Amino acid sequence: MKTSQQRRLVFVTGSDTGVGKTVLTAAFTRHLRATGLNAVALKPLCSGGRDDARALRSAAADALALDEVNPWHFRAAIAPTLAARLEKRRITRPEVAACVRTVARRFELTLVEGAGGLLSPLTGDGDNRDLLAALRPDAVIAVVPNRLGAVNQARLVLAALPKIAPRRAVVVLVEQRKPDAASRTNAALLAEFAPGVPVVRLPWLASGRLTPRAAAALDELAAFALAEV
Repeated sequence: MKTSQQRRLVFVTGSDTGVGKTVLTAAFTRHLRATGLNAVALKPLCSGGRDDARALRSAAADALALDEVNPWHFRAAIAPTLAARLEKRRITRPEVAACVRTVARRFELTLVEGAGGLLSPLTGDGDNRDLLAALRPDAVIAVVPNRLGAVNQARLVLAALPKIAPRRAVVVLVEQRKPDAASRTNAALLAEFAPGVPVVRLPWLASGRLTPRAAAALDELAAFALAEV
């Protein structure tokens, strides 16, 4: 386990909006804290409501105020950069990155969840990829729904990652309520076409309680996030 002087920053992105980033981030935060790690999760920008931010705050046992978890929120359920324009506000990437770093200094591991997919516009001067590059996280978690098309989506996300530390990316395939034929083969096929990139299969989380399979998947993810570079 990392000491308090060895902070970790992990960026959570995905292939699209609604793919399970918040569900994963909240479950992972709870899991890390249950092991004794002082971990929190942030969603710096969101639009159309703050339910995701509230879920992340709750997962960290309210260790942060809601406005620390989610400093910028907008009413319209559209891309944050457009929602901000409607409210005549402008958020910059350096501003967001500085805010994240300030909070991250207080915790052993900080998860940062982006809004939407990796290339979704985020601030007035960039997208999630630009924020990720500015933060230079220790690891990147790419969340992709485990269904037909997942291999293509995962490879697109991996290819679009900034060239910070490609080997420190992991793909999490989130199982679906109704698996299809591709669900059983995606992990192996992705490993074949993205050699060296870990792939974790996360079972569908239907409730707050983790199944043994889900706990094992989060253990695998924790080992990746805390591994020495």
